[in-house]
Amino acid sequence: MSEKQLIKSCLNGDRRAQEELYNLYSRKMLGVCLRYVGDRETARDLLQDGFVKVFTTLHLYSGTGTLDAWMRTIFVNYAIEHMRKKDILRDSADLESISELTEEETAVSKLSAKQIMELVQQLPSGFRTVFNLYAVEGYSHKEIGEMLKITESTSRSQYVRAKQWLRKQME
Repeated sequence: MSEKQLIKSCLNGDRRAQEELYNLYSRKMLGVCLRYVGDRETARDLLQDGFVKVFTTLHLYSGTGTLDAWMRTIFVNYAIEHMRKKDILRDSADLESISELTEEETAVSKLSAKQIMELVQQLPSGFRTVFNLYAVEGYSHKEIGEMLKITESTSRSQYVRAKQWLRKQME
């Protein structure tokens, strides 16, 4: 079944098509959830709730861009919303007073993607969120600030601090 047919069937309430869509994307979206919450049980809960959101808003998918990217946006936003509700980001967002730090080549840039993701799981939640949004998802610091309701400079400083934390963990 093509992606277009799969979407149409899902929109018509076809449970087998919904199961197929889930099976196609659940592993990848679980990875997205894990990058933000770091806890497998919570990530699984977010995965289930995120797919409910996907199925209830699938009619809003315009077909512009890939379905994968559209779904990833839903899961990223859902994970951030979860963290905001649990007040996970509050303590780590107060970094406005950090002076401008230079970005230099670090040992982090020499790690494999798998090694980085393993270390990222251990980052404090605020650092992990900004690191994922910037380094993995490709959002700008301005966009991250708007999403997390923090300033652009706080986003930058959290990213720099995340890299410093990662470097320290490697030592």
